[in-house]
Amino acid sequence: MSDRDVTQLRIGNHAVGIMGLEEAMDEMAATHVHASDKEITETLLALLSKRNYIPPGARESYGQAFLRAFKKHLGQALDDGFSDLLVIRVLGQGCTQCDQLEQNVMEVLSELDLPADLEHVRDIQEIGKYGVMGTPALLINGKVMCVGRVPPKLRIREWLANKMKEK
Repeated sequence: MSDRDVTQLRIGNHAVGIMGLEEAMDEMAATHVHASDKEITETLLALLSKRNYIPPGARESYGQAFLRAFKKHLGQALDDGFSDLLVIRVLGQGCTQCDQLEQNVMEVLSELDLPADLEHVRDIQEIGKYGVMGTPALLINGKVMCVGRVPPKLRIREWLANKMKEK
């Protein structure tokens, strides 16, 4: 099994490791670009359930997560009901500074009582996809806010407040 075989995916409020996701999306990219969301979802569920346990009661949540990942893989815009959430990515393999940045962001989100999709991306190949040349890095709604340092909480608070005003 290669490093590409397991991808962490957010399903509901949980991060779940999915085996073969990248491979399935690569396989479907040429044939399902113009397919309906339902067809894409059902195909991904069928492909991925061969290597992953998908609880029957969570099948719809898994399908939605697979569809979001596929659209992201194709570079398509996501309009899936999550647009009200801030999408925050902390990039870094897990050094002290990276972990501190993640902790600071969580504290500020808690203080402001803001809902957000926060993920600490630790895989070097995934980090490379964001095009940043240093870590830790902080992205809010896809925009690089800082690279190579841990900004003060006050600055993080300002960035988050400004991003919420933009919505």
